[in-house]
Amino acid sequence: MRAIEVENPGPEYRLAIGVAARPVPHAGEVLIKGLGAGLNRADLLQAKGQYPPPAGASSILGMEISGEIVECAADVQEFKVGDSVCALVTGGGYAEFCTASAKCTLPIPEGMDPTHAAALPEALFTVWTNLFDSARLSPGETVLIHGGSSGIGTTAIQLCAALGHRVYATAGTPEKCAACERLGAARAINYRNEDFVEVTNEATEGHGVHVILDMVGGDYIGRNLRALAPSGRLVNIAFQKGATAEVNFAPMLRKRLSFMATTLRGRSVEEKGKIRDALKEHVWPLIEAGRLRPVIDETFPLAEAQAGHRKMASSAHIGKILLAVG
Repeated sequence: MRAIEVENPGPEYRLAIGVAARPVPHAGEVLIKGLGAGLNRADLLQAKGQYPPPAGASSILGMEISGEIVECAADVQEFKVGDSVCALVTGGGYAEFCTASAKCTLPIPEGMDPTHAAALPEALFTVWTNLFDSARLSPGETVLIHGGSSGIGTTAIQLCAALGHRVYATAGTPEKCAACERLGAARAINYRNEDFVEVTNEATEGHGVHVILDMVGGDYIGRNLRALAPSGRLVNIAFQKGATAEVNFAPMLRKRLSFMATTLRGRSVEEKGKIRDALKEHVWPLIEAGRLRPVIDETFPLAEAQAGHRKMASSAHIGKILLAVG
């Protein structure tokens, strides 16, 4: 099968079409003939040699896919050959065929472009487990989403708004801020010329927001603590500005705050399966009702994966970048 190979892994990596063995589904797995694959910053880090896949995972890039099931392991009962699905995978997405755990697989929502469905798994699994499992976002609470124009950000804004939460978001250009507000943010904050701490505190009459989802890190950590309401929760999913910072933790004591950080890729199939079940119950109906849709910035042919990576690295995109695999 055709698959993307990483040549010269490191800062100057190259992506090229190569040939790989077609994978075989093991117990509990399905084999999917790919239509789409989502790009994620973790793919860029892996190509640079900074984020190795978990033990036993495919070395091929790609952590979310959509396509058609062409084979099921004997013990898989939930799906059958011919089903159109999308799936969260630990690797292997940048290829014509990819195996996925049935517990991490979902039907493509009714009426959705099958290729675009590749934009759903990574963002939705990440948003749900961090905001609703870890941070315990409750009805009526406010939320601040950093990186609001990213794939995760555009998904988080829509989902929180659809569930009735007041959402604030940060982005780096007027165009990106406008996109965040179109998706449901009550106020988008241009971090290049506005202070999100001041804006959110003013908007909440000095109370602060209840939950913050952050992938920036660095000096944002201390600022996030100042922007949180009493008993607020901060959850970090990445540290794009760095994992070290000098932080005044006094606000944590004074306001009884919680600070947590999580990753998704290395979790067990059982844990991911619980997230999948929650998405199927609570989020899939919103998608099928048209209240949440993935924002697709651009789709590149599989052979142009390098161009997709360049665009993601430039941060010029709004929403998800995809590869057309089939």
